[in-house]
Amino acid sequence: MEIYGYIRVSTKEQNEDRQLTAMQGLDIPEQNIFMDKHSGKDFERPQYKRLVKRLKPDDLLYIKSIDRLGRDYEEIQNQWRILTKEKRIDIVVLDMPLLDTRRGKDLVGTFLSDVVLQVLSFVAENEHTNIRQRQAEGIAAAKARGVKFGRPSIPLPENFYQVHQDWREKKMTLQQAASACAMPVGTFYAKAVKFEQST
Repeated sequence: MEIYGYIRVSTKEQNEDRQLTAMQGLDIPEQNIFMDKHSGKDFERPQYKRLVKRLKPDDLLYIKSIDRLGRDYEEIQNQWRILTKEKRIDIVVLDMPLLDTRRGKDLVGTFLSDVVLQVLSFVAENEHTNIRQRQAEGIAAAKARGVKFGRPSIPLPENFYQVHQDWREKKMTLQQAASACAMPVGTFYAKAVKFEQST
């Protein structure tokens, strides 16, 4: 029997220390700890795939919390079935002692484990949805307060208005007008349209 640990953080900026600390003292060989810096929206993660290939019947897998496994309700359920039924390994979710497949292998234990898994995977997906909603609401509120997102717009060159007038009077082509303002054609055209709409 081999003992493994799986760690996932969503972005390169997030820190995995909390999960690593939780796995210290669990007798997991260092080479058996797999870590992805990847979104939990699906299971297309390189280290997770490597881990699943390595797993053999009766191996033991530790994860810190169910949302480290994934964020999608159906995907979590499906992966849990693959790991416990097809791969026939045991899983321990450190933050939820009821999700320890080594215990209660009878009907009641399996039922309890399944119910807890369903609730927690629903919560994981719901929390992810709520985070996205809160982000959208925060961005909308910031925009309402006048906070600007994206790169600041570059001020128009001094000759823009004269060049724009000459271009509209067909004294020069769009390409010539853009070159005269040292802008790409698309940028000049977009600025021209915006200027015309504001006047």
